Amino acid sequence: MKLKKRWGARTCVCLVVGFLGLLGLVMVSRSETEPLKPLGWHVSPQYKKLVHQHVHEVLGRECHRGSTRKGFLDRLPASSRTTQPFLWKNTPPSNDLFLYPPPFGFKSVKGKVPALLQQLPDPKSVPPLKKTPDECQRCVVMGNGGILKGLELGTLIDRFDTIIRLNSGPLGEFSVDVGNRTSIRMSYPEGTPHHWLDTDPETLFVAVVYKSVDVSWISAMINKLTVSLWDWLFFWQNVPDEVPLERNRFRLLNPLVIKETAMDLLNFSPPTTRLWGWDQNVPTLGVSALNLASLLCDEVSLAGFGYNLAQQGAPLHYYDQLSMSAMLWQKMHNVSRETQLLKRLIMEGTITDLTGGIHCSFCPQ
Repeated sequence: MKLKKRWGARTCVCLVVGFLGLLGLVMVSRSETEPLKPLGWHVSPQYKKLVHQHVHEVLGRECHRGSTRKGFLDRLPASSRTTQPFLWKNTPPSNDLFLYPPPFGFKSVKGKVPALLQQLPDPKSVPPLKKTPDECQRCVVMGNGGILKGLELGTLIDRFDTIIRLNSGPLGEFSVDVGNRTSIRMSYPEGTPHHWLDTDPETLFVAVVYKSVDVSWISAMINKLTVSLWDWLFFWQNVPDEVPLERNRFRLLNPLVIKETAMDLLNFSPPTTRLWGWDQNVPTLGVSALNLASLLCDEVSLAGFGYNLAQQGAPLHYYDQLSMSAMLWQKMHNVSRETQLLKRLIMEGTITDLTGGIHCSFCPQ
């Protein structure tokens, strides 16, 4: 009798999980397939010229050491200032990593973390991003926004010292707009490319933990193993079977980078347990990547950022036919709050907007 009850409970759990997974896939595929017709998007020659002039000026001016991080620190309370961008092998995790659940910490996956850390590279065995300690490093965080479409910024983007790309933002045929080099590919499982187009031998993969099952996936990718069927049920979208990089090219994002972004830069409330939905207190990967970049580079620029919901027919991404209206489906991120923060950081000179999607400092009045 006990066996039957136990089996019945397990069956019920599997059915519920399977239903939720299918529901997530239906919602995602609906938003991805709605705007199948080609988008009538053209960049004016005048705007393209202004963007190119602006990027040339950014690359040609004097580089100021630590300027972006200083601007971020001016906004952070003294009690919460993350200094370590990644977690490493043989480096004991601090207690504050376990105060909150993913993506703000490791509270609900505490038992899995020690084993994962032992699979990561030792910091002593990996070269630093900077060639010399005195080098002033310029970094660009590449968003996937449709504003990049047709700007032909590829050769200029490739001139930045460090190029951080997000999720599955592809290169290949789009390189004329976004460049060929990739210093860092930063993603969570569902956002990771299925077809790896990063050919840069220096590429690092920065894995981000958003939920418990992500730890298992990261471990499988590092060890070139197959993700279990049980784990697969908890992903809301198909995940890649491999990340074709050697173990020493993997990095694990310190979740305190996301916690600092959410609670200290964006002033979101701490996470609370909910039966369904989200509190919109999870920052987008793009804003979290800017905070990461401030720890790695001296000057940080962004490109391909900006959601203009007033132009719902404009392209959402540079690489597909999704329109801006697809953003109306998402309920996890507070895009308005993020835009306000980024605009202030740009106007203060803490970061630079290369493409003008957040704040166009180079546009005519």
